[in-house]
This record gives sequence, structure tokens and C-alpha cells, in this order.
Amino acid sequence: MILYIFIFLICCLLLYLSGEWVVGGLMRIARFLGWREFVVAFIVMAFAASLPNLFVGTTSALREIPQLSFGDVAGNNLVALTLAVALAALFAKGGIPAESRTVQTTSIFTMAIAIFPLILVLDGNLSRIDGIVLIALFLVYLSWLFSKKERFTKIYEEHKVPIVEDFKKLLKDLGKVILGIIFLIGAAQGIVASAQFFAQSFHLPIILIGLLITGLGTALPEVYFAVVSAKKGESWMILGDLMGSVIVPATLVLGIVALIQPIQISNVSAIAIARVFLIISALFFFFFVRTGRHISKKEALILFGIYLLFVIIQILQS
Repeated sequence: MILYIFIFLICCLLLYLSGEWVVGGLMRIARFLGWREFVVAFIVMAFAASLPNLFVGTTSALREIPQLSFGDVAGNNLVALTLAVALAALFAKGGIPAESRTVQTTSIFTMAIAIFPLILVLDGNLSRIDGIVLIALFLVYLSWLFSKKERFTKIYEEHKVPIVEDFKKLLKDLGKVILGIIFLIGAAQGIVASAQFFAQSFHLPIILIGLLITGLGTALPEVYFAVVSAKKGESWMILGDLMGSVIVPATLVLGIVALIQPIQISNVSAIAIARVFLIISALFFFFFVRTGRHISKKEALILFGIYLLFVIIQILQS
């Protein structure tokens, strides 16, 4: 028991650190290459920050416990829509702005996509056909996202330093990204194995382990970069990043997992509380973004309270 607890904690720490290496390394590479702000925000955060979900998902599917992935994605999305947004808004001066048309429209996608997998599993099954539907939905969103030329006009710039020094840092960052991905794969293996052990030892549905623990662990890189962006005043990145970090796992990751191994949820009541809170979180997030066109510190406290209440009720119910 102690060994598995130790393995789980080490793997969660490794997941966080490797996620930070991958995202941080890609951010610096983006600056060196002169990528556009939009491309940096979407590709780096939406894809790179979802790598922990992808590796945990594929590993759990190959071990024939894809329920862990569903719980992980639901937990990750709950954290992204509440805790991550709340902490970022509390650290940002004047809250998080949401005037961008892209952010406003994406908030509709985010709300719908966060809830959609919950609808698909009402029958207790996320089939391969459902997986194809989720991947198709992701492609539709991606097509819309890259359809407007104006989203590619602003270059993501940093302070200029000598090219030679930049190139040396580029190679270092490439090494960090590769090493981070390797560690992510290893950490995912340890997390899935220990989660399976905990579920069997405590007689808990493995999907619940994903909701409460794994989902928080895989969301830590997103939380970290949201807070760092808020502190640096890069508030233009926060909402786009976090919404992408909800959309990618809920569509692409779950779709891939379902294709590998259909997700059977024998006890749908195990996710009843999470379903309610995820819907509430998505609706509140959508309401806050659309009404004031920014998320204030007061609204951040409400989102933080929603996540805290979820954790308390879920633990008491378990």
C-alpha cells in the first residue's frame, strides 16, 4: 500500500514537472521561431497541455480500464473551468478579459463540448462510434478555429537576445520537450497502475479515482501556466488556453481512447455528482465570459467555491 502511494505521488510530481518542461519548452521555441500568438496559445496549451490526458488515456485503454480516462478527462475539465480560471483571475490585475470574438465564440464550444461526453455515456457506454463522433467534432472546431486569417496577425515576441545564444537555448528546449514527453509516458504508466490498485483496495469505482485525483494531477500544468500568465500580465492567453485544454481532452483524447477500447460505465451513478457539477461549472463559466466580457475576482471566488463544494460532496458521498 505504502509503495503504491509513493509511486502515485512521485508520478503525479513527474507528470507536473514533465508537463511544465514540455509546455515551457514549446513556448520558448515558439518565441524563437516567431510563431503567432494565436498558434502559440492553441498549439502549446491545447495540445501540449493535453498530453498527460492522452498518455493516461491510452495507457488505461491498453490496460482495459478506459473508465479511468473518462474520469480523468471529466476531472481535468472541472479543474480547468473552475480552479484554474479562478486562480488565474485572482492573480491577474482586474480579472481576465474576454473581449475577443474568438474567445466569445469558443466559450459556446467549450460549454457544449464539456457537457457532450456526459450525454453520450447516459446509456453507460462510450462506443467506437461515439469516439468517431467526438474526433469529428474536434475536427469541426479545428476547421473553424483556423478559418480566420486575422487570428494569425500578431507575432508572439519576447526581448531580443543574440541569435547564437538563442540557438543554444533552442537546442536545450528541444531536449527538455523530448525528455518531458518520455517522462510523461513513464508517469502515465505509474499513475494508471497505482490508480487501479487503489480502486481495487478501497473498492471504489476507478472512474472516481480519475475524477478526484488523476484529473487534478493531469490539470496541474494548465493551472500552473494560467497563474504564471496572469502574473506576467499575459491575460490574452489564459481563457483561450484553458478552453482549448477542455476541448481537446473531451473530444480528441476521449475519441482516441474509445477507439482503442470502448468505455463501459456499469455504475453511471458513480459520476452523477461530477456530471451535475461539470454542467454547473460549464454554465457558470459561459455566463461569466459572455455577460461582462471578462471574469472578475468575485466571479473567480464563485468558481473556486464550486470546485471546493464538488470535492467535499464527492468525498462525503464516497
